[in-house]
Amino acid sequence: MASVIAVENLEDRLREFWPGAVRWRVQMAEFTTLKVGGPAQALVLPVDMAEVVLLVNGCQSAKIPWCVVGGGSNLLVADEGVPGVVIVLGRDFADIRMSGKDRCGRTLVEVEAGCRLARLLNWCQDKGLAGLEFAVGIPGTVGGAVVMNAGAWGGEIKDVLSSLTWLASGSVTSRVRAELDFGYRCWQRPADAVVLSATFAFTTEDSAKIGAVCRQHVAARRSKQPVAHGVAGSFFKNTEAVAAGKLIEDAGLKGTRIGGAEVSAVHANFIVNTGAATTEDIIKVMELVRKRVWAVHRVWLEPEVHFIGVDGNRVVGKR
Repeated sequence: MASVIAVENLEDRLREFWPGAVRWRVQMAEFTTLKVGGPAQALVLPVDMAEVVLLVNGCQSAKIPWCVVGGGSNLLVADEGVPGVVIVLGRDFADIRMSGKDRCGRTLVEVEAGCRLARLLNWCQDKGLAGLEFAVGIPGTVGGAVVMNAGAWGGEIKDVLSSLTWLASGSVTSRVRAELDFGYRCWQRPADAVVLSATFAFTTEDSAKIGAVCRQHVAARRSKQPVAHGVAGSFFKNTEAVAAGKLIEDAGLKGTRIGGAEVSAVHANFIVNTGAATTEDIIKVMELVRKRVWAVHRVWLEPEVHFIGVDGNRVVGKR
């Protein structure tokens, strides 16, 4: 396996603007739900907005390659690893706080980008705040959920979003929901945008009723989706006409395996790590699925997962 081409003198260059802790040569498999990915040359976990801004702006000024990772639940990292700095927004950047009411009387809750969706949902249930139930069982962080406009059961993050704060081109910007452009599994954002915090608008509801809805969704997920292996959620975007999983299943691909990567026998739109998969295994399965679905259905599936360090031409692919 090839190794990532390291950035020269990274430690000295990073220390010119970053005084905090740095982890070196950390395997990104530790930070992705697929449990694959080579070493990050440097990995940093900021604890607040000021540190995120300092890191990103410092890397940009020093021309150091950088990327931001949340919960790693919709992410595929190259086996070779990642040069430069990987910034992980995690539990140290995950505050939740009420911030008043909106004009409709809904409770506004501001959440830092590193907060896990599961933690936010539990917090909302404890407070009797409804609106996020559709997200139960969706892994990852608030920041990642906003970028992906995560959704299920007919709901999406944009539906409960009130405003958003992000960093791009060196500046921090805040906008209300009406000024933001969301699409299917995406936020149309500046190329270098990093979500810092999101404010949601929730209605008041009995905690027991919120819990009952969540349990129904969890039971449905467990009956239809793989839970025993490393997964990245739905691997491909659904088409307007037919769900990606049905297209893959009808092409006879359930259970198809290359190396340690397999099209789930439970739900065909999940590529699972059976225990020893590499990123290359997963990409080969992805390529096989896309070509077979194209051959059978004349539909070219688009990945829902994001890629770091993976050849962009392979992601785009050819019919």
